[in-house]
Amino acid sequence: VQLQASGGGLVHPGDSLRLSCVASGFSVDDYAVAWFRQAPGKEREMVAAISKSGYGTWYSDSVKGRFTITRDTAKNAVYLQMNSLKPEETAVYSCAATFRNTVTPTAYNFWGQGTQVTVSS
Repeated sequence: VQLQASGGGLVHPGDSLRLSCVASGFSVDDYAVAWFRQAPGKEREMVAAISKSGYGTWYSDSVKGRFTITRDTAKNAVYLQMNSLKPEETAVYSCAATFRNTVTPTAYNFWGQGTQVTVSS
């Protein structure tokens, strides 16, 4: 089971960015997949998740209405569209998967390496 996150970069406040998480060794429709972020000196935070069916999504209050999680089963990938980015959202963003259909962060036990998102003017 492998996950590879990509799409990070340096953007200005208010800009948009789309992250990709490509899975290998398993099908994204057999696992719930979530995006997490960790800023320097802060705890890791789950920001969005998508269920096995793809119909259920969850967002943290801090990103609700600005971030959208989607998936493409043909590409075996999950995406995170991030709009209206803020400087405080500078962090390493990682994707993770669990066989359980849950939004409990500790249940996510398959991790990919993260991608850096920097929001700065």
